[in-house]
Amino acid sequence: MTAQPMTAQPTDDVAVALRGVRFSYDNGVTWALDGVDLTVRAGERVCIVGPNGSGKSTLSRIVAGLAAPDAGTVTVLGERVFDGDAGPDPNAYRRARRGIGAVFQNPEDQLVTTVVEDDVAFGPENLGIAHDDIGRRIAEALQAVDMTESRAADPTVMSGGQQQRIAIAGTMAMHPAMVVFDEPTAMLDGAARAEVMAVLDSLQARGVTIVHITHHADETLRADRVIRMESGRIVSEGRPRRDDAARVASADQPHPPADGGDEPQPDSEPIIAVEHVFFTYPGQTSPVIDDLSLNIARGETVALMGHNGAGKTTLARLLCALERPDVGSITVAGVPVALARGNRSDTVRERRSGAAGTGHVRKPRMASRTQRRALRRHVGYVMQHPERQLFADTVAQDVAYGPRNQGLPEAAVREHVEWALQLLRIGHLADRSPFALSGGQQRLAAIAGVLACRPDVLIMDEPTAGLDARASARIHDLIRTLRAQGVTVLVITHSAAEAAAIGARIITMGQPPHTQSARTGAEGSGPLGTLDPRVKMVTFLVLMFTAFAISNAWQLGLAAALTAGIIAVGRLNPLRLLAAVRLILSMLVVMGLLNLFFARGGDVLAAWGPLTITTGGVQTAALYTLRFALVIVLGAVMMETTTPTALTDAIGSLLSPLRRFGVHTQEIALVLSLALRFLPTLAREAHAVIDAQSARGGDIETGSPAKRLRALTAIVVPVFAGTLRHADNLALALDARCYEEGAHRTHWRRMRVRRRDLLFITMAVLYLFALIALQMP
Repeated sequence: MTAQPMTAQPTDDVAVALRGVRFSYDNGVTWALDGVDLTVRAGERVCIVGPNGSGKSTLSRIVAGLAAPDAGTVTVLGERVFDGDAGPDPNAYRRARRGIGAVFQNPEDQLVTTVVEDDVAFGPENLGIAHDDIGRRIAEALQAVDMTESRAADPTVMSGGQQQRIAIAGTMAMHPAMVVFDEPTAMLDGAARAEVMAVLDSLQARGVTIVHITHHADETLRADRVIRMESGRIVSEGRPRRDDAARVASADQPHPPADGGDEPQPDSEPIIAVEHVFFTYPGQTSPVIDDLSLNIARGETVALMGHNGAGKTTLARLLCALERPDVGSITVAGVPVALARGNRSDTVRERRSGAAGTGHVRKPRMASRTQRRALRRHVGYVMQHPERQLFADTVAQDVAYGPRNQGLPEAAVREHVEWALQLLRIGHLADRSPFALSGGQQRLAAIAGVLACRPDVLIMDEPTAGLDARASARIHDLIRTLRAQGVTVLVITHSAAEAAAIGARIITMGQPPHTQSARTGAEGSGPLGTLDPRVKMVTFLVLMFTAFAISNAWQLGLAAALTAGIIAVGRLNPLRLLAAVRLILSMLVVMGLLNLFFARGGDVLAAWGPLTITTGGVQTAALYTLRFALVIVLGAVMMETTTPTALTDAIGSLLSPLRRFGVHTQEIALVLSLALRFLPTLAREAHAVIDAQSARGGDIETGSPAKRLRALTAIVVPVFAGTLRHADNLALALDARCYEEGAHRTHWRRMRVRRRDLLFITMAVLYLFALIALQMP
């Protein structure tokens, strides 16, 4: 995908006009925006830069019509949406937003469905666009971002760059006159950044007005104007300084590391040793880490680089014993994190031939609980966005969490806390609430919490992502200081310039990325995936409920045969399906075993005092367990072959008659859809928080009640805060896509009952008649 060679010129028409705009998050105690005057012409490409906390994101929300200021006047696309005297005009905001698109920093929070084409269609549906026109817009938007082949894929499992392109496609499908981008490349590697910037160039060539918030100077090269903000005010504006941007761009190209980044000497003692490690995530066929071996010397600083999805974060988790490799050995600070079993050369050969997937290769032996505790004392792990793991009332209390988990006396805990805070030059924030700090200060406080454990090895996953130059320089100074103190530092980064700034040896992981289209489960489920979701849902529910009427072995055999047939028609892997519900099935087995002792009747098979097992008890236990298992498996088949979007569309359609009674069925369906969409995201974030706190010694399974309660609090508070953050981002995404409660929406997915649906219904009816016949004496 390449940028258009020609760029449309801005016109004299005004797209945005702000006069005297002020905005406060604390009722005027401080001002995020203080007297901002800004004019953006139609077709103009404007970049807004400035340090963290300068008001850039707040300004972008006001320009996008997603927030109203406290004072001033705002005119967007010819609509006076806010007047200092009259306040906001809801109708004007509604009209203006129909011509404005917005793309934010985190693309995952902007995806509202689990199918690419459905997500792109969401905005046009809200605008009431006709069905055929929606189809054309989907095709055009996906072609513009070079994602046509992925229209049936699941965007939630794509790379960050692909997700951002899908988010942009969803905006483009609405045919906006202006698009506001708020740091869309902050978490992307160089290749993904180039993909997104090429899309911006294409929009610019089409004459779309672009307002782009960025920390990357090289991204301002093609802008018509660059506006700099500080402390809520515009302090300068003008044409982009191409020499500065070019210097930044050139500094981001790979080049030899600065002083101290030499390769370790052969006789240097490795503090990290990785030998022939393979790792594959469940459900994937190719390993994300493929026969990796590396050594890092004690006291060395290393930058781990590579494209998104190259396995950098996975390696960090392996080093911290948060994941288990398929094959290989890992030693960190003298602790055997993973120890390969058997002959190394044979194991690697079998793994390369795919034997690991069939169970022929034995997993490495992992560190014991005692060894993991020792690892926590030696290794500190700063995950991505560590500020999202803050939980205590004050910064000092949060920083003290790790040292207390190490069992240090209070005097030593205070000493460690003071040392870490002074090292990061945030001692003056010790008694402040971490939730009242700026984003950069929160990042430093979270890093201090890891450093307070005094690790010999510090692993940092993109510690400067989303930070301005000043905050990034503070972290670079920290890394150089730690290096001088003999601490081994492993930094995951996308920037070769950052690696040079900290004097790091560069290790590059992975091969150049290739486009992958992760298809939805429904698409690969044969005829079941193409059934009308309403027919499928009602029929499956009938089959599941009638399973409770099974009372003899003949009926049970018929139900089992039907279930096996449905799984076969759906082209599902039975073992993978059973693995997905294994916990529930295990509970059913336990309940069935209890029935052995409490269900009476028939001959006594065994007796232990008051406990007896009878033939009737065995029959009852088997019948109850197996019919419940059939219900669970049928439910799993329905969920596996139906996307959340199709499921909620079906619910909305089935509930539609209730609209006559004032029931908001459209909103109920949307809420259910979003819940199904974001539950996996929240679960992943909860696991990330648990892992982060575990890396600081937090464990809810061991220790005194007070320690367990403290560990639980360290998990619950960040997870709750993360849920609120996702909800806020989702609300912005819905507003940006013009969703309105009660408003008329068109639908891209048309549900029609076809011949295959009638055949499925007929099969279910015949099954019910057979079930009744087998019930008769």
